[in-house]
Amino acid sequence: MILILIPVFVLLYLYMIYPGKLRKHPVLETKYFAHRGLHGFDGIPENSMKAFQNAVDHGYGIELDVQLTKDDVMVVHHDYDIKRTCGVNKKIRDLTYEQLRRYPLMETKERIPRFVDVLEMVHGQVPLLVELKMEHCDRKLCRLSAEALDRYHGLYCMESFHPYALFWFRMNRPEVIRGQLSMNFRKDQHKGNQLAYWAEQKLLTNFATKPDFIAYKYIYWDEPSLRLCRRISGIPVYGWTFRNKKEYEKYRKKFYGYIFEKFLP
Repeated sequence: MILILIPVFVLLYLYMIYPGKLRKHPVLETKYFAHRGLHGFDGIPENSMKAFQNAVDHGYGIELDVQLTKDDVMVVHHDYDIKRTCGVNKKIRDLTYEQLRRYPLMETKERIPRFVDVLEMVHGQVPLLVELKMEHCDRKLCRLSAEALDRYHGLYCMESFHPYALFWFRMNRPEVIRGQLSMNFRKDQHKGNQLAYWAEQKLLTNFATKPDFIAYKYIYWDEPSLRLCRRISGIPVYGWTFRNKKEYEKYRKKFYGYIFEKFLP
């Protein structure tokens, strides 16, 4: 009985990690995305207007993070709280945008920007990689970000760790290029729903989300599910996040494209 079930499980596994027919799109010709903008130079803080302008000036694509404030304003910030970036132990979801504006970003004159202001400033000059920051199935964030991007005239794609974000875009904005973020959550000792992390690490939601690319933490390039997914589908894989030239040169041949920060590849 067990011997009979083995090929069934293998076929089910292959079905689940297969992303489907791959699409070609100009945004996928972008090889380099500056992580949270081109920051770390001359005191420029991450996910700031200066960081995004710096990336535009150097001609790099921009990776950025979007989440909602208490009054449902889309802002660009990575962490769910502002302790690391602003020195205040408060969550963005618990603050209105006006309250959030009171806090300097990393002891500079910069403030956490609104997503719409970043879109207006970039104005299609470089491609965007928009990460939706979701702790749960946040339909409102998906809808509001999609509506803002509907009005944007420039190359962009979206990505998220949360498979629901990709599924929402597949159902509601099927034309938008989607990317699944992942990593080895166990080795990085992430706290949370370990079963969900395991499924994301193994790319077992690909059958439902149909990603156009994968963005994987570069040190885990040899994750078996990632390697098998690439082999059976040819899906583009971006490595994140390269932070120095040495690591970039060591792993660059393992990836199609690169998400980097604090150096120029």
